[in-house]
Amino acid sequence: MSFQSFTRGPSSALLLVNFGREKGLAVVPLLAGAGLTLEQLQDPNSLLSATQELRLVSNLLALLGQPPGLGYEVGARYHFSTYGLFGYGLISSATPADALNLALRFLPLTYAFASIGYRLEPGVGRLVFDEPQVADPALREFLLARDMAAAAVLMQEIVGQDFQLLRVTRCGAAPGVPGDVPAPCILGVRPEYRATCHSLAFDRRFLNRPLPQANPLTVSMCEQMCAQLLERRQAHPRAAEQVRQYLDALPAGPMPDLPGMARLLRTSVRTLKRRLQEEGTSYRQLLARQRSARALELLGNSGLSLTQIAERLGFSDLSSFSQSFKRWFGVPPSAYRPGIARRPAPG
Repeated sequence: MSFQSFTRGPSSALLLVNFGREKGLAVVPLLAGAGLTLEQLQDPNSLLSATQELRLVSNLLALLGQPPGLGYEVGARYHFSTYGLFGYGLISSATPADALNLALRFLPLTYAFASIGYRLEPGVGRLVFDEPQVADPALREFLLARDMAAAAVLMQEIVGQDFQLLRVTRCGAAPGVPGDVPAPCILGVRPEYRATCHSLAFDRRFLNRPLPQANPLTVSMCEQMCAQLLERRQAHPRAAEQVRQYLDALPAGPMPDLPGMARLLRTSVRTLKRRLQEEGTSYRQLLARQRSARALELLGNSGLSLTQIAERLGFSDLSSFSQSFKRWFGVPPSAYRPGIARRPAPG
């Protein structure tokens, strides 16, 4: 099952942005090239492609300089509440074994890029991780480390604070870590390298523990809704993508309204609106995304004034453009524009 086959909610991307902001990074460079805005990430109904989240991760790595253990540090922040309805289904399961089965059934809802399997061994349970299918080694390492740490945190939150890992194994050689930097670990366990697989091993007895918040009705409801959510997130040819293609191809100037876009797509306003809603977005969101991306491109052209940029983006005046830009990125366009001495404050 490829992660590229499913869209994903905004929680993971927002977590990454907030992590970057804590490290002193501004929102605009974090989102550069991803076709995303902060407003979109704060909308629980938004849907992202895997490619968009990958671009965000790449930006984060580049801006922070790829410090050792970054993936483990970020993964430790993925708590059960990050996963929304899916997370509540897990903690409402009768036992950790039931929660694990549920998690593996709906793996695309976890934001993981690594494929995850489960092996039974004498007295030991082992989660096994396949490397994410991405070309960049640094990006691949970050995603794998993040997914392993996130899975361990989720297991601990389901089982209880006494949950411990027996071993963390990694293929390949240990990465070089400066002497003054603590060795990366997951739940206090340092990885063992040159192993045959990437894995988390734990005492199987933890899986049989009755969970204090078990609720069969909640689990049943969550299973049904997760199945529906998974179906909706499968990446079929989408109306949203058709709208993006038209918006990208349009010349500078006023953008078409919803009825105008419906005419371009040879459909009714009602049908287009319904299809976009089913895909977790709206024409307003898509228009804002296209305008925000184009705004960043135009701001790189020092020959254009802010007023000219506002006109090219179809805004009625500079004030409207400035208000929209600040809503998208948290700073006015004058604070972002390359060449201006004052740079935007982080976030």
